[in-house]
Amino acid sequence: MTIQQPTDLTHAAMLGLGVHRPERVVTNDEICEVLDSTDEWIQTRSGIRTRRFAGEGETLIGMSISAAEKALAAAGVEAAEVGCVIVATSTHPEHTPASAPQVATALGITAAAFDISAGCAGFCHALNLAASMVRSGAEKHVLVIGVEQLSRFMDPTDRGTAFIFADGAGAVVVGPSESAGIGPTAWGSDGSQAHVITQTPSCMGLRSHTDADHPVVQMEGTAVFRWAPFAMAEVAHEALRLAGVSVDELDAFIPHQANLRITQTLARNIKLPDTVAVATDVIDSGNTSAASVPLAMEAMLRQDEASAGDTALLIAFGAGLSYAGQVVTLPPLAR
Repeated sequence: MTIQQPTDLTHAAMLGLGVHRPERVVTNDEICEVLDSTDEWIQTRSGIRTRRFAGEGETLIGMSISAAEKALAAAGVEAAEVGCVIVATSTHPEHTPASAPQVATALGITAAAFDISAGCAGFCHALNLAASMVRSGAEKHVLVIGVEQLSRFMDPTDRGTAFIFADGAGAVVVGPSESAGIGPTAWGSDGSQAHVITQTPSCMGLRSHTDADHPVVQMEGTAVFRWAPFAMAEVAHEALRLAGVSVDELDAFIPHQANLRITQTLARNIKLPDTVAVATDVIDSGNTSAASVPLAMEAMLRQDEASAGDTALLIAFGAGLSYAGQVVTLPPLAR
């Protein structure tokens, strides 16, 4: 007996993009009502002016559904056509059950659905999985969602994190296309630096460096800054090489919105020409971890800094340490 499997490989692309930005805008002045800091210090250190926190009734699952509905509409794809739902997040409401099946059911989808956790690199990891499914013929359409509700996992008095993290969701529909719209992924990990970004106390109740009565994200910011702009420049060039695209052919650079200084240093290290638009959504949205890349894509498209069909380099990096990058064609935006 021979087991049958798809043999006609196809191209994959992002067919539609949708996002959910919480209504509540939180200024640096509001953060500093609790945090011992100033607006000037926060902007100098991170570039962040405002961020958004989910309000009452805005849940991680609800934000995912909102972004997904817009992505499906932008792609012109019905929920029944989706063969898999992948939710990338590190801020699940609970460890079990996973969020993806609940999101899928709310959308009327009964296909496979699962969560992945790759920190701030989660969306780019999920995008690679989705593109691989479509190219192999395993699925025709895959819904990818990057979502975080980091405001639930913060210590508002921690000068290293309280002003950085925020909430939001972004989703794309990945499906077949006539030409390649998602390039090969350059990805990897460095577990020797797992201590750099952590959540404590852990689910086992072990406490470390915090007196908080709930899990909070902690980060060694200096270590991240020393690593990301330099190591990720090499990953960027590898992603470009795999895609057969030069920096001069890029229209946009959309990195994980960790910190404006990291983005600016990384852009210089990659040696991007001035003609390449660089995403700076971190200024208004903060660091939304796995949601930051799709949110930054949406901001560039909405503000006409880039257009659907443009060629963009995505790079994401975070807890793990995990990282991933790929060259993509930007998708249509839900209007």
